[in-house]
Amino acid sequence: MLRDLLPFPIAIDTTFLAGASLWALALYLSLAPLRDWIETQLFRWLNFADRSLYISMKEFEKSRPARESLNSFYAAIVAIVPFLIAGVFSYWGVEWSLGRSWGISTGILATIGCGIFELGRRSQSED
Repeated sequence: MLRDLLPFPIAIDTTFLAGASLWALALYLSLAPLRDWIETQLFRWLNFADRSLYISMKEFEKSRPARESLNSFYAAIVAIVPFLIAGVFSYWGVEWSLGRSWGISTGILATIGCGIFELGRRSQSED
């Protein structure tokens, strides 16, 4: 479908996309305090930037809950980007050190391990 729309070919390495995404997910799950800190800082910055757009305090307070929830959503989406970048470098590091066939395999193992770690961390914090 994409090939029909564009007059030039786009080469997409699906192995690279899968491996980097798996590593990004593993890092996203395992580094939860860093993830929360990044989301909080982005949320604060978006709220500050949003406040600077309003002249009237009354107008600002009127639509505040809706804008804050939207800013929270944007912060959560944008907070994924550093983990995607780190996932790319992790995937390249594994491929460079262990060989081409190990990038996805170790990404799957890391994602499962980090998912179990995150479940344990959450259940321990609830107690």
